[in-house]
Amino acid sequence: MAKVELLMPKMGESIMEATILKWAKKVGDKVEEDETILEIATDKVDSEIPSPVDGVIAEILFNEEDVVDIGKVIAIIQTEGDEAASNGSATNEEALAAPTPKEVEVEKPKPVTSSPTIAPKPQSIPAPSSSAGTTRFYSPLVKSIAKKENIAIAELETISGSGAKGRVTKKDIMSYVSQKQNGTHNVAAPVAPITQVAPQKTQTSSNVIASNDGSTEIVQMDRMRKLIADHMVMSKHTSPHVTSFVEADVTTLVNWRNEHKANFQKKHGEKITFTPIFMDAVVKALRDFPMVNVSVDGDQIIVKKNINIGMAAALPSGNLIVPVIKNADYLNLAGLAKTVNDLAKRARENKLKPDEIQGGTFTLTNVGTFGNVMGTPIINQPQVAILAVGAIRKKPAVLETEHGDVIAIRQMMFLSLSYDHRVVDGFLGGSFLRKVADYLEGFDTNVSY
Repeated sequence: MAKVELLMPKMGESIMEATILKWAKKVGDKVEEDETILEIATDKVDSEIPSPVDGVIAEILFNEEDVVDIGKVIAIIQTEGDEAASNGSATNEEALAAPTPKEVEVEKPKPVTSSPTIAPKPQSIPAPSSSAGTTRFYSPLVKSIAKKENIAIAELETISGSGAKGRVTKKDIMSYVSQKQNGTHNVAAPVAPITQVAPQKTQTSSNVIASNDGSTEIVQMDRMRKLIADHMVMSKHTSPHVTSFVEADVTTLVNWRNEHKANFQKKHGEKITFTPIFMDAVVKALRDFPMVNVSVDGDQIIVKKNINIGMAAALPSGNLIVPVIKNADYLNLAGLAKTVNDLAKRARENKLKPDEIQGGTFTLTNVGTFGNVMGTPIINQPQVAILAVGAIRKKPAVLETEHGDVIAIRQMMFLSLSYDHRVVDGFLGGSFLRKVADYLEGFDTNVSY
């Protein structure tokens, strides 16, 4: 018999830990190679971790809801091989490599009392020492925010952390910054959870608190909603938002889709929605205005050569996630449709890979899906612009003809662009938005698919 160590895989370049959401197997259960053993969550995505080998679960070393450092052994799988092996990168291309374990009983990890040894050395802000003489770990994101907000090392040390082993999370430092700006911060006493400071209310479930008379209730945010909230606050705090609007006559493309959707599905086995058509127009406009396809680092503008379009997708829980179509400018309409449909489907099924929600350079959100005619979306950092497309509605519109102006029923829609006014001024933002509308209005009905 041999024993194989299942490691907590690395799910992204800046990810140092992950939370175990659910064990799909228990000790004594048989598993096959590539069969899901557990589900984990990071601040990027939820993922299913498969077994690297056939075998039996011999040990489970961490419980559900435990936060585990990358590279830690989380389970032992007993196989019928002659020697043991670590899963290394078998469960994920980016998983940490580990030495091959010997055929001996594996010692269960002891509780960690200091910062993880695998954490990279802080770069921009060194981790300050606590009064006890130990080193406190700060993630690259926290250090970046601290640097941007001119928070000194000593001040950073005073912030109470809600993360694993008392680490300061993005939520902690953004809350501190917000309270500091309002003059209400109190670093000496962290805010207690609402379940502990509201004795006059009755807790009805693990995340719902109801008042005694039943007239109100407080629902605790789930993990993803907290991440979304933090990201939105950070974006508004980072970028001065400006939103421009245009109205586009999309009658031609609506008629084309109605005429070709059955044949498109027959040919490609995919439905053709409006999203890939919108995305194609965005790609063309980004080629015309490359300074919208950028990010900001301090006083430097990073121009992105790749066009990676993020698309906001609604999850069954009501939360949103933004999978990314990489190198969208290399895909034709059929390729865009297939990629959009695949990512949207796997987003709903919670089967996206970590790298499929990273690396976006521009984001498209379709508020028309909810029947809304327009919106003012919040920029998906570190991007500098996001486009919202509204519902397509039949409306009377004035058409110019050689015989004079006439009023006709047309398919009309609003487009709105929110952009970072630090680097995208009104001329650039407005011109880019108008160009997207022009491409939609001038849709080529002879497009090949």
